[in-house]
Amino acid sequence: MADFEVLGQSIGKDRFFVIGGPCVIENDASAFATALFLKETCERLSIPFVFKSSYDKANRTSLASFRGPGLVAGLSVLSRIRKELKIPVLTDVHSAHEAVEAGGVVDIIQVPAFLIRQTDLITAAGRTGKPVNLKKAQFLAPWDMRQAIEKVLAVGNENILLTERGSSFGYNNLVVDMRSIPIMAAFGHPIVFDATHSVQIPGGQGSSSGGERRYVASLACAAVAAGADGVFLEMHEDPERALCDGPNSIPLVEVGPLLEKLKALYRVVRG
Repeated sequence: MADFEVLGQSIGKDRFFVIGGPCVIENDASAFATALFLKETCERLSIPFVFKSSYDKANRTSLASFRGPGLVAGLSVLSRIRKELKIPVLTDVHSAHEAVEAGGVVDIIQVPAFLIRQTDLITAAGRTGKPVNLKKAQFLAPWDMRQAIEKVLAVGNENILLTERGSSFGYNNLVVDMRSIPIMAAFGHPIVFDATHSVQIPGGQGSSSGGERRYVASLACAAVAAGADGVFLEMHEDPERALCDGPNSIPLVEVGPLLEKLKALYRVVRG
């Protein structure tokens, strides 16, 4: 199944869409403000969207890094954003137990890139019945994602997204092979390009990851031109003060112009 619906919005191959939000829930006020901003921006541009934020960043570089409010408090924030703003939400999970808990709240469950080979996690996410966003690991070839897809299909869930987020290229560096987009698209599921994590410099600042946000727009445009159905963007009101992934997040003021450009490019590519 190539397309599915979340809270009345069609997500799939027939219309450009966006997944976006702050990397992690820092507090209620900032999460709600960003979600409302994204809702208003995407409604103005007639772009389907899903709000994304994490309740726990379990793969931070340093033990001292900010991880988020945790499972219970974080899901409570996402639930209220979903109900009060009437927008679909997505979050990442790190264990089968978390998948079950998140499945009762969010519209889409995300399996992180570093955990994409964890069979129990993937099948648990699939069994929730919610659409599953499978992020390609930095160490996997695009054709290897077929195995992750089959794990979700095996539990009776056909609503799958595949996300490209760059590949490891030596130490502390990622590159994006745009061939991966048409390769994974051949599996028949919508393809998302994670434009902000693709410019990340893993561990590049010693105790935290760095990033080169100046390349986000260029790579996002290239991905849409290569056939991506949607983009994934992490954003923040003030990226320099973000508690997670600030160097590769884009400021809110840049979101609208970028999405407008990507939608226009999508129309050209799709004819």
